[in-house]
Formats: sequence, structure tokens, C-alpha cells
Amino acid sequence: MQPLRMGMIGGGPGAFIGSIHRIAARIDGHITLVAGAFSSSYEKCVAMGTSLRINPERCYASYEQMITTEAQLPAHERIDFVSIVTPNHLHFAPAKLAMEHGFDVVLDKPATFTLQEAENLASVIQTTNRTFCLTHTYTGYPMVKQARQMIANGMFGTIRKVYLEYPQGWLSTFLESEANKQASWRTDSTKSGIAGSMGDIGTHAFNLAEYVSGLQVTALCSSLQIVVPGRLLDDDGAALLRFNNGATGVLMATQIAAGEENNVKVRVYGEKGGIEWQQQDANTLQVKWLDAPTQIYRTGTGYVGSYAQHNSRTPAGHPEGYLEAFANHYRNFALTVNAKRNGETPTPEMLDFPNINDGVRGMRFIERVVASSNAQEKWISF
Repeated sequence: MQPLRMGMIGGGPGAFIGSIHRIAARIDGHITLVAGAFSSSYEKCVAMGTSLRINPERCYASYEQMITTEAQLPAHERIDFVSIVTPNHLHFAPAKLAMEHGFDVVLDKPATFTLQEAENLASVIQTTNRTFCLTHTYTGYPMVKQARQMIANGMFGTIRKVYLEYPQGWLSTFLESEANKQASWRTDSTKSGIAGSMGDIGTHAFNLAEYVSGLQVTALCSSLQIVVPGRLLDDDGAALLRFNNGATGVLMATQIAAGEENNVKVRVYGEKGGIEWQQQDANTLQVKWLDAPTQIYRTGTGYVGSYAQHNSRTPAGHPEGYLEAFANHYRNFALTVNAKRNGETPTPEMLDFPNINDGVRGMRFIERVVASSNAQEKWISF
């Protein structure tokens, strides 16, 4: 398998998520970064590319220049796909342009700036038949995949209850006034979109809810708040959920829980038992039974299912974390692209990465959760 050549849009100096994407992409040796439009400043772009040992001739002044120029290079030289790690308002246009020029796309979440853009992007993907990956990180963890497989196999019977928690504390103060780059764009509706905490981390919790349970939300009732004075978008919120099998759920996402880091947590309960997983102990999955002791499943062991095995790299007892989970999406994307090129059918394990359907549903969640919070009639159909 020849490594795929990646071109990155965004991820310049000081961009946290750009470095995460680059590390994740190269962990398994399936991907090589060869080009980039890392910044709107050409000087910063070249400086970033130089630090990454990229040929300055392939550091571009704009994403338009990168895509159109790379498309004209010989097949054995040009990039194979584009990784987009820009703020939300700069997701749709480069993704669309890349696919229209024959490139596959990996896109940081949420998919787009608006629901309409996400639906339009889905049409572009269908028309161009490109491979698309949306990096909802937490579904990349082996024990999250184990939980999904156990639930899908019916081990717990009909699912009845789903709980999601995503507490952060980093926005407990008005960081926007301190020239904090991350805080500034994530709380700016012209760059982030109509939601703050619900758009940033609530979408992760929502994605986990549907991925792990195998269900789809059909209605929700939400309440969003701006807690820190002067902030323009929600920094705290919760939603009640109704699922397509009659199950109900509760989702909490906050960025003003002082002292909290990123301990996203999911619990799903059925007739016979349920599961509990949290990122602070990501190698552990608790499996709870109605009439038997709780079991502990661990990453890297021989008893886990095919999806957990496929996405584990180290023997049991060696912690795998956020970077490895992120890398699983890149690896599965790369394996899928190469299988298609070789005329082969990707395995279900290869295809197990977030796609545009997850992106559209995530944007619909943002729209509906804001609408419900603003409405007098609280329950909103999904």
C-alpha cells in the first residue's frame, strides 16, 4: 500500500487542531503530508510548511491555488486527498472545490457552517463519488466501537435510555477578551455558527449517542445558556432526546464547568443491561447486567469484537488515547480509499468512520437544539 499524499487547508501557527490532524494522519504510515495552504498569510504558510519539511513550492497562498494547481500535476505527484482543519465557516467551499477537482476529503467537525451547506455537501459527495471522512474523534476509540458492536448484536435487548455528558471548564472566564485565538473564533457566530458549546462539543455527544446506540434522534427539547457575561454564544446547555425506537435520553454539554477537562461520557441501557464509557479511562468499557455482576472489558484483549481489534494498536495494558482514536479515522479512510482504487470492496471495519450522514445530522442537531431553546413550544421534531 503506497502512502496517500495529503494536502492540508488550515492548521497554521497556533492552530491546535491542525497539529492533532497531522500527528493522527502519520501514525500508521499510510499518509504523507506533501502540500498545504496553512494560513491566509502566505508568509506564515511558507514558514509552517518549512517547519514541516514541505517543499516551499507546494506551500500555497490559498486553498483555491492549492487545489487547482495540484489537480494539474501528474497523477504520481499530486495530492490524493485534502484535510480541512479551518474554522467552521471555511469548511464547505474548500471541501466542495476539492471533490469537484477529484480529491477525497477529510474534514474536521462539525461538517459545515449551516445545515443547508451540509445538505449541499452531501449532494456534491454523491455526484463526485468521492470518499469523505468527518473527524468525530470519540467514535474512534476501540472500546466505543466495542460498545456499539455489543449493542448492535442485541446483547442488551431493546435500548431504553441514553445519557451523554461532555463537561469542559476552559471557557469559565471571558477568554475572548484576552486575544485567545481558540476562544475568539469558537465564540464568534460569524466563524463558529449559531451555537457555541452545543456546536463545539455538543455535536460530539450527539454523534456518540447515535453511533453507540445505533438509534436516531427523532425529537429534542433543549435549554441553552450564556453564563459568562459578555459572551455571544451559549457556553452551557442540556437537551432531552427521543429516539426512533421509543427510547429517551439526556445530553449535557458545558464549557463553564470549572476544573473539568474533556471527560466525555456515554451510558446506554437496555432491557438486560448496558454499557458505560468515559474518556478519562478510555481503555475500559463497563458492561452492566440486570442480574449479574458488572464486567470490565479492556482494549487490546483477545475477547473483544472485530471492530475493537481492528482499531487497537498495542497489547492490553498499554494505554491508547485521543491521538490513536483520531488516527483510527485517518487509517480507516486511507484503507478505504486504497481498497476502492484497487477495485476491492472495503471491509465493514474499514468503512467504520464518520461520513456525511453524520455531518448532516450533526448540523441538524445544532439547528434544532438552538430552535428548541429559543421556542415556547419546547419539543422540536428532528
